[in-house]
Amino acid sequence: MALPAEGYQLKDISPRAFQHPADRAATGALAAIPFLDTIVRKLIELGYERALRQSFLGASVRLSEDQLPEVHTRHRRAYLTLDVPEVPDLYLTQVPFANAMTIGAGHPIVVVQSELIRLLDPEAQRAVFAHEAGHVLSDHVLYRTALEIMLKLGGSARLPLAVLPVRSALLEWFRASEFSCDRAAAVATRDPLTVCRSLMVITAGAEAEKLNLDAFMAQGNEYREQGGAVERLSRLLIDLNLTHAVPVRRAGELMQWVRSGEYDRIVGGEYPKRDDPVDPRADAADAAQHYAERVRSRFEEVGESMADAGRQVSDWLSRLGR
Repeated sequence: MALPAEGYQLKDISPRAFQHPADRAATGALAAIPFLDTIVRKLIELGYERALRQSFLGASVRLSEDQLPEVHTRHRRAYLTLDVPEVPDLYLTQVPFANAMTIGAGHPIVVVQSELIRLLDPEAQRAVFAHEAGHVLSDHVLYRTALEIMLKLGGSARLPLAVLPVRSALLEWFRASEFSCDRAAAVATRDPLTVCRSLMVITAGAEAEKLNLDAFMAQGNEYREQGGAVERLSRLLIDLNLTHAVPVRRAGELMQWVRSGEYDRIVGGEYPKRDDPVDPRADAADAAQHYAERVRSRFEEVGESMADAGRQVSDWLSRLGR
């Protein structure tokens, strides 16, 4: 079995090496939800996971050395690079949106939508496959499968109201997990800008040569830094309804991490291994700091937004009185 990228392999790398503090915090929050695992197991036992898997298997083409072998090789290389021993089956399905997902309790499968293969060049495809491999290495797949089931059931009357908060918690967790897997893609490809470029192309639905990555990154800075409290609070409310964090934010988070020096240390071979002892206090402090800053900023934004709203209503009433 040939090793990927001229023998480059992150041997025995732990997912803690690239785990984003938001992911760590959200994962800890999930662990504190009473009966969450019971709900997830029940969804699997009732056959929803099997039906979800069959819906993809029946409407997709399984790729292999005999079926689009060059795409399958890029998929396989991601798992070799991250030292994931079992490579999931890869399926290609005809959908006019560029996306990929990994689902399946026990034995995951990766489903790639055809538009993604059409839009992305080989290096950007490698970044997407490495992102999905990051989900597998990080054991995200069970909760991701439960979330996908809940999202599909949410369109019907079959999802009990009592489960809705669990779905919201899983959405929060999955948005956070995407930051971690963008980092996994960066270290696996050794090219963070390719990860950002793939996010840009998927977002725009246009080929990379028609787009400007520098302008996209500048747009991310504008999204994070500009606008008043009302705009920032609106962005928060929009985020709460998404499965994925917005792409410009993901690109910005990734490059901020790269600038911290952690990326260089990992690709240079300095990273935690899977059997290394874990310091739960350090992990908890990292996660707590992230959420403390996040909650503090959200309360500040709410206060500012209420003041802004008050001023807007006052101005509106003044105009009416003229």
